[in-house]
Amino acid sequence: MCIRWYVAYPLSLRQLEEMMAERGIAVDHSTVHRWAIKPLPVLEKSFRHHKRPVGKSWKMDETYIWVKGEWRYLYRAVDKDGNTIDFLLRAKRDKVAARRFFEKSIDKNGVPETVTIDKSGANLAALHVINAERETPIKIRQSKYLNNLVEQDHRAIKRRTRPMLGFKNFRCARILLGGIECMHMIAKGQMKRARGTHQSIAD
Repeated sequence: MCIRWYVAYPLSLRQLEEMMAERGIAVDHSTVHRWAIKPLPVLEKSFRHHKRPVGKSWKMDETYIWVKGEWRYLYRAVDKDGNTIDFLLRAKRDKVAARRFFEKSIDKNGVPETVTIDKSGANLAALHVINAERETPIKIRQSKYLNNLVEQDHRAIKRRTRPMLGFKNFRCARILLGGIECMHMIAKGQMKRARGTHQSIAD
């Protein structure tokens, strides 16, 4: 329950410690953090087997994440309905990082018909490299204003990371962001469910 609350809501570890104390459970905030690091990669892997298919029109952008006193870059993409396609935390913001994100996203979600990006030259260069290897190129649209959907979606992730006051190291950041993204996708209804079932997010 602590782990789900930590990645689903904008709560700090100390707030979770207090909430558990009110329920008669003595748990240190550092223990909650250790708990989260172990099962969240398993959650992400399991969720990917039950993730609903996404659309073929992608909107891609990156946002800043504070890791060990430095800004790192969380690459993200959503489809035209706002469903999360994929995400990837990288140390640098360049063509190599953008290409790695696109390759991962295509491998997990199939090839898009259209990708909308902002005026980033690195993202454009990465897509050109990918198109050079394809018979049918991906259509590229560059427009800051057409990317409002993914920029709005960033806010849901940033709301959850803000109480964390930055991450101690890159590995922890990658794992916790994976859990946050998974809970965000579940909240958006992106998990396949058995026909006729109406489970809550907690279920």
